[in-house]
Amino acid sequence: MIFDTHAHYDDRAFDSDRDELLNSLKAAGINRVCNVGARLEGSRNSIELAEKYDFFYAAVGIHPDDCGDMTEAWTEELRVMAAHPKVVAIGEIGLDYHGFGVYEDKVDKETQKKWFIRQLELAIELALPVIIHSRNAAEDTLDMMRKAHEEGLKGGIIHCFSYSQETAKEYVKMGFYLGFGGVVTYEGQRKLTKVLSVVPMENIVLETDCPYLAPAPHRYERNSSLYLPLVRDKIAQIKGIAPEEVEEISFKNGSRVYGIENKKQIPV
Repeated sequence: MIFDTHAHYDDRAFDSDRDELLNSLKAAGINRVCNVGARLEGSRNSIELAEKYDFFYAAVGIHPDDCGDMTEAWTEELRVMAAHPKVVAIGEIGLDYHGFGVYEDKVDKETQKKWFIRQLELAIELALPVIIHSRNAAEDTLDMMRKAHEEGLKGGIIHCFSYSQETAKEYVKMGFYLGFGGVVTYEGQRKLTKVLSVVPMENIVLETDCPYLAPAPHRYERNSSLYLPLVRDKIAQIKGIAPEEVEEISFKNGSRVYGIENKKQIPV
């Protein structure tokens, strides 16, 4: 029973074989998937996938790299989509400071912060957890998440966690979950091994971010939930526990943070 808590199966990388691939997941032990929106179209498509596949759920939100043209009308559309019975979170939202001075179309920090705060407010209003994207923005993200936590944010996942042990501990104190995927398997990475050594299994969820970040030995290939056993096994090795224990606990964690048991099942 594996829960892929963060996937992007609406991505064009899956256009040639999407149905065939998704129909194969259950037989491979992938029992639940949350497809995560990064823009309005992706959020709509995530809901469509959740309606089509009974083991799929959806998150709706605007990624920091896509918030440059965001308006309050977009927030209202997210609110409407979030009322769908299979929408379990607001995300992927957050801050991304990678590439300033390199990418001409990079959204400025103040705009990113404005719409991150607005989407956090929406999550608080709707009593939904969040899925947080944070790249090269550790301090600002943590400050804003502390404030949202104090204001009643229900919880959520720090997606593709890449920061220090100290930052991880701060999120754990607030009850957030940390998402780990293919990067934990890469040769030479040490930071995540140290983080995993101090983060309780009760705060860990598995994710792919597919089609991105495929685990070794498939790095640079198209990622999918079928590769999650490699992530599970690596975490088990680092934690010194059985892979089955990682699988069971992380499945329960994903179900808990998304409140899956309270969501209506929509048959295929």
